[in-house]
Amino acid sequence: MSKNVLIVDDSLYMRTVIKDALEANGFTVIGQASNGEEAIDLAFELQPDFITLDNILPDMIGTDILKVYKEEGLTSKVIMISAVGQESVVNEGISLGAIDYLVKPFTNDQLIGAMAKP
Repeated sequence: MSKNVLIVDDSLYMRTVIKDALEANGFTVIGQASNGEEAIDLAFELQPDFITLDNILPDMIGTDILKVYKEEGLTSKVIMISAVGQESVVNEGISLGAIDYLVKPFTNDQLIGAMAKP
């Protein structure tokens, strides 16, 4: 069974890299968002199995988006993907419910491995 994914990143290039890696491994990308407002609207509209979430977006910080997901009871599994890799930021993302936190640049294997986490 294919798993549905929402990709959130302000960079079209990064969204394309993530989309290509996921689709090559049997995932279905059902939506893409380039800012926090879209990320929240699409997550609740599409109810994806997974969300890849950049931490630095033009209008919001990814951890703030995670707080909204958590408060509103979204059941999607979230994998944070960001160039920001400070331990405190990574720990905050995990504590807010992300199942993994990948630091850019990452490999396709790291991404697919993160998607396999329970």
